[in-house]
Amino acid sequence: MPAKSTRGKMTLVRQTCELIPSHLVPKLAREYEIDARKFSPWSHTTAHIYGQLTHAVSLNDICDGLELNSSGLRAIRGATPPKRNTFSHANRTRDPRMAEALYWQMIEYLPTVAPSFGAKRIRSGYLRRFNAAIHAVDSTTIQLVANCMDWAKHRRRKAAAKCHMNLDLQTMLPRYAVVDTAKFHDSKKAWEVCGILQDGEIVVFDKAYLDFVHLNDLDERGVSWVSRAKDNMLYRTVKKLDTTSHSSILRDEIIELTGVRTRTRYPKQLRLVEALIEVDGKDVVMTFVTNNMDWSAWTVAELYRARWEVEVFFKEIKQTVQLVDFVGHNKKAVQWQIWTALLTHLLVRFLAHLSRWGYSFTRLFTLIRAGLWHRFDIVPFLVSYGTAGGCFRMLACPQQAYLPGLGAPEDFPMGQPHRRRPVQRKRYEKIMQDGK
Repeated sequence: MPAKSTRGKMTLVRQTCELIPSHLVPKLAREYEIDARKFSPWSHTTAHIYGQLTHAVSLNDICDGLELNSSGLRAIRGATPPKRNTFSHANRTRDPRMAEALYWQMIEYLPTVAPSFGAKRIRSGYLRRFNAAIHAVDSTTIQLVANCMDWAKHRRRKAAAKCHMNLDLQTMLPRYAVVDTAKFHDSKKAWEVCGILQDGEIVVFDKAYLDFVHLNDLDERGVSWVSRAKDNMLYRTVKKLDTTSHSSILRDEIIELTGVRTRTRYPKQLRLVEALIEVDGKDVVMTFVTNNMDWSAWTVAELYRARWEVEVFFKEIKQTVQLVDFVGHNKKAVQWQIWTALLTHLLVRFLAHLSRWGYSFTRLFTLIRAGLWHRFDIVPFLVSYGTAGGCFRMLACPQQAYLPGLGAPEDFPMGQPHRRRPVQRKRYEKIMQDGK
C-alpha cells in the first residue's frame, strides 16, 4: 500500500541528512579550521548530499534546486541555499579532510544506532569457516578531464583519480580508503591501505598490489594474505602438497622465489595453488599465491573469489552516486565530491538496513531521489513499498495474437499469425456464424 503524504512530517532529504549527529559537522569544522562566515559547513555538507541524491551535473544545478526548495532546506537544521560563486569558493578552499573525517566517524556512529548494521554477517561457504576479519583490497579509477584537471594527469592525454578501498567482507563496511591521483601504481598504495591490518587477520587483493617487500612485512605482522601470481614470476618447487581432492585444483605446491630481486625481497617459502575457476560460464586457469600453509587449496581459491565483493561494492557506488560529472575541477573540489558521495552511499545503505529493503540498491536510490521533498516517514515508507515480488517480463505480441478458442499460439506459423491453417479457418467461420 503506497504511503500517503502527510503535513507536518519531515521530507525524505531532511531525514537522510539528519542521520548525521547535529554536533559532528561543527566539531569537525573547528578541527579543520573551516571558515563559516558566509556559508556554514552544515549547509556545505547538505548541498553536496543533495547533489549526490539528485545526480546534479553542475553547480548551477545544485544551487537552483536548493533555492527553489529553500523553505524545505532551512528546515534541515537551518541550512541555506548557496550562491554559485560561494559554493565554488568553498569547494576550492576548504580542507576536504573534513569530509573524509565525517565519513569515517559516521561509519563508527551508525552501528551504535543500529548494532546489527555493523555486526558480523554469517555467510555460507568460505566465510563461515573464519572468525578472523577478512579484508578485500582493490581500487577503482574515476575518469577526469585532462585539459581541465592538470593536477590529475597521469598520461599525456588522460587524467584520473583513484579510490583505493579496504573493505571488511564480514560487515561489508570500508575499513580504510585513499583518494588520490591515478599516477601512482596500486602497489605503492598497498602499504597505506593495509596499514591497519592486525595479527591473525586475512587480506585478499589482486596482483596489481603484489609487492614482495610489502608481502614480507604482512607476513612478519602475522597477517595471512592471498593474491594472484604474476605471469612472469620466477620460482622453483620445493614440495608438492595434497590438501584436497577437489577436481578443480590442478596444483598445490610450496615454492621458493628464484628471481634476483624477488628472492631478496621475500626470502621465505610461499604456497602456490593453480585451479580451474569459472568466469562468465567458462573454466579459466588461475594461479594464486599465499603465505598460509595450513588451508586447503580450495579454501585459497574460494578466499580469492570472495574478493569479488569489493568489485560489487564499487559497482554499486558508481551506479548510484555521482562520480561522473564533477561540479569543480580543483583537486579539493573533486575530493569533496568523492568523500560526500561515499557518505551519501553510506546513509542510503543504512536506510536500506533499517527498512530491510528487499529490492535492488539502485531502485532504492531512485525512489529516494523521486520523493526527495515529499513528507513521508522514510523507514515505514520503505518497509511498505512495493506491490508484488518477483521479476516479470513483457510477453511478445505473437504470443497474444489469437482469439480465445482458436488454439494456442504454437498453432500459428511464427511471424504470420493472420494466415490460419484450414482447421482454424473453419472454427473461425463457425464462431462467426454462431455469433450472427
